[in-house]
Amino acid sequence: RYLLEQDFPGMRIGPEPTTDSFIAVMYGDTEGNVPGNALVVDPKKPFRKLSRFGNAFLNRFMCSQLPNQVLKSISIIDSPGILSGEKQRISRGYDFCQVLQWFAERVDRIILLFDAHKLDISDEFSEAIKSFRGQDDKIRVVLNKADQVDTQQLMRVYGALMWSLGKVIDTPEVLRVYIGSFWAHPLRNTENRRLFEAEAQDLFKDIQSLPQKAAVRKLNDLIKRARLAKVHAYIISYLKKEMPSVFGKENKKKELINKLPEIYIQLQREYHISAGDFPEVKKMQELLENCDFTKFHSLKPKLIEAVDNMLANKIASLMNLIRQEESNMPTEMVHGGAFDGTMAGPFGQGYGEGAKEGADEDEWVVAKDKPAYDEIFYTLSPINGKISGISAKKEMVTSKLPNSVLGKIWKLADCDGDGMLDDEEFALAKHLIKIKLDGYELPGTLPSHLVPPSHRKPFQTVE
Repeated sequence: RYLLEQDFPGMRIGPEPTTDSFIAVMYGDTEGNVPGNALVVDPKKPFRKLSRFGNAFLNRFMCSQLPNQVLKSISIIDSPGILSGEKQRISRGYDFCQVLQWFAERVDRIILLFDAHKLDISDEFSEAIKSFRGQDDKIRVVLNKADQVDTQQLMRVYGALMWSLGKVIDTPEVLRVYIGSFWAHPLRNTENRRLFEAEAQDLFKDIQSLPQKAAVRKLNDLIKRARLAKVHAYIISYLKKEMPSVFGKENKKKELINKLPEIYIQLQREYHISAGDFPEVKKMQELLENCDFTKFHSLKPKLIEAVDNMLANKIASLMNLIRQEESNMPTEMVHGGAFDGTMAGPFGQGYGEGAKEGADEDEWVVAKDKPAYDEIFYTLSPINGKISGISAKKEMVTSKLPNSVLGKIWKLADCDGDGMLDDEEFALAKHLIKIKLDGYELPGTLPSHLVPPSHRKPFQTVE
């Protein structure tokens, strides 16, 4: 709702878990929705494989179509509200985690939403997050409604969230968490406004990068599936080879399923495969329970060779084609809705702050602090109105900024490149130091509004 800046069919927002359906929010010329059973037989939509989850799921699945510009670049899958406590005992009628896993394998980004004022990870949410295993690079976390708590409470909530996530997601890396208040109402607590704006901008940049990198991610998923298929072939052929030809098939099957962790280690050594390429042991054991091992196929070296050839050679040429295509096409960005709200004008991120301060003013922005800077300048014994690099360094290092930063400031401030600073250049250097100490980034090149008045080139008039 926040990203689209309009309601979509089937949407309900409230403090309780309001949606009990998976809603695919997609672009359409006219506004309306398509029920799940009709959706899975539509050849133009990528949902045909979901039919295996049956009517219990399809009755809780729909597609909302609307002519929104945001949806021209991205489609959004809105999942049902997560259940907690006693409500979890009521069965959904379909395998919720299996459906989540199906979507997780095919989407470009997974966003987990938490509320700052009621932070807990229920058993169902924990199971849902675990179903994303292997897709950790796609996961982002949003800590929403952060304006409803003050700074001290927010710090504690953030710490508690990271601790809770650390117990559920088994990765050494820390997940990226975006903190903010993602709705169009006035902020209840404004002390963290600047933080919320910076976090929202980071989240927008992350989402906007998705269309541009979609082809590379699809190729990445293809490589992952090819490696997994190859490993499956080794496992299946090994089980087939170990099965007796006549008697004791059931007992041997149970024995092989129990020995699966050892079989994995043996195959890793024999074929030099990384342990990370193997499917999860428990899940594989569950799937094998219902299989007839005698119907498995033996290993076909030519097919394995074809996969290896694809991974070694054909994928590389595909990558080159994608890079060429991307360089020839204009950069694709997500437009419309909330994405256009911070693009331009005085409410764009960083407008009037840091190095951009004074960009739309006639007077030189450094002038208001120049008298104080002049007092320091004249204590440094200027000769012919200029101080040497050594004198300037003594003053600039008092800022405690590292030499790499001070070197960049010197390069920006020494407008005429004579290795010395006059009073205006020195004032500019002090202003740039202040910008950096206030937590802003330095510009790559000196913006025109920061150039000292005496160093600006006069406008040439054509007679």
